[in-house]
Amino acid sequence: MTIFWISVIGSSFLAFATKLFGASVPESWLSHPRVQRINNLIPIALLSALVAVNSLAEKSKLIIDNRTAGIAAAVALLIAKAPFPIVVVGAAITSATLYRIF
Repeated sequence: MTIFWISVIGSSFLAFATKLFGASVPESWLSHPRVQRINNLIPIALLSALVAVNSLAEKSKLIIDNRTAGIAAAVALLIAKAPFPIVVVGAAITSATLYRIF
């Protein structure tokens, strides 16, 4: 058996154990305010990490290009309390304009 199959079987077992443990957690633990706060923040953290990795990394290098400017424009519009569609369109226009220029 190769290291590949050992890792596949090990990760499969870990995924199964995680799902099994998650289904057997008592409701009183899940309704705790701290757990609820953490559960509300997990999607935000995951989405932020996804945006950062897809925008600032290329293979193993850190890059700064038009996507970084789009994120900066989105952050500026969010700070200015712009509506979400305006934030998305503003970031896309900024990124596309800089892509076309450079």
